[in-house]
Amino acid sequence: MTKFDVLTVGNAIVDIIANCEENFLTDNAINKGAMNLVDAERAEMLYSRMGPALEASGGSAGNTAAGVASFGGKAAYFGKVSADQLGDIFAHDIRAQGVHFETKPLEGFPPTARSMIFVTPDGERSMNTYLGACVELGPEDVEDEVVAQSKVTYFEGYLWDPPRAKDAIRECARIAHENGREVAMTLSDSFCVDRYRGEFLELMRSGTVDIVFANRAELLALYQMDDFEAALEKIASECKIAAVTNSEHGSVVIRGSERVNISAIPVHRVVDTTGAGDLYASGFLYGYTQGLSLQACGDLGSLAAGTIIQQIGPRPMESLANLARKSGLI
Repeated sequence: MTKFDVLTVGNAIVDIIANCEENFLTDNAINKGAMNLVDAERAEMLYSRMGPALEASGGSAGNTAAGVASFGGKAAYFGKVSADQLGDIFAHDIRAQGVHFETKPLEGFPPTARSMIFVTPDGERSMNTYLGACVELGPEDVEDEVVAQSKVTYFEGYLWDPPRAKDAIRECARIAHENGREVAMTLSDSFCVDRYRGEFLELMRSGTVDIVFANRAELLALYQMDDFEAALEKIASECKIAAVTNSEHGSVVIRGSERVNISAIPVHRVVDTTGAGDLYASGFLYGYTQGLSLQACGDLGSLAAGTIIQQIGPRPMESLANLARKSGLI
């Protein structure tokens, strides 16, 4: 018996989301469409220049855990916050989503991580992240029983930036596999792939990771090629399952020689792409842990991603379970 469907492990970040014009990015030297790591001083400066903002528990894996819970799945989360105001906001918010979160908070410096997310009129989001307490996540924060009782343990590639987190991830993978569970990861960002290409490939080739999530740009960056089909063939040979999203063209799910093409849902207007990949993973993993077909898993991922980009922020306004039922997917 398992207690959880999906355990996610990631950088526990409070997302602070605000709209801005294109010239704001230029004036503040913000790299559009990427996750930019910033220090405490720049974080304070950017925060002071933001307009009205929405604050919520975030971070890539946190978004995925909340999405799994919204589908009705049993989700858990490991991530490090500090014992401060933003840490309290994060803990309350993610627990309110129905996610198990008991990682012990850090006492003292550094403070809880925050990501200033600027959304331009085209819906593209540019993230400026101060990792803060995230860098203190380590093996001592691994709850062995939670890992052992989770069908899939999923972690974000962003987590490869803080060094001690790597040890925590490898410990999670060891426990998961010893208990017959599976491990999944998302490549997170093409810039992240560029930093850790060799290590990510080693995780796949060694069998540490069973399931890989990526978007088109991340996949091409992983193999340093321009041929999407060739890259798909490459990743198919290096992990058990690969789910690769391709914006309005939907996604491709590959398991060995099996390949399933998933359509994107109709989108009336792209408002904010924050969390699109995270929510795709939540739908896919929810379906996967319920024993659904790869087609059904991909369709649930497509539903979640397509829904979330039509609103501000990565928390669906209507439960994903209700939306899935209305769409006849569950």
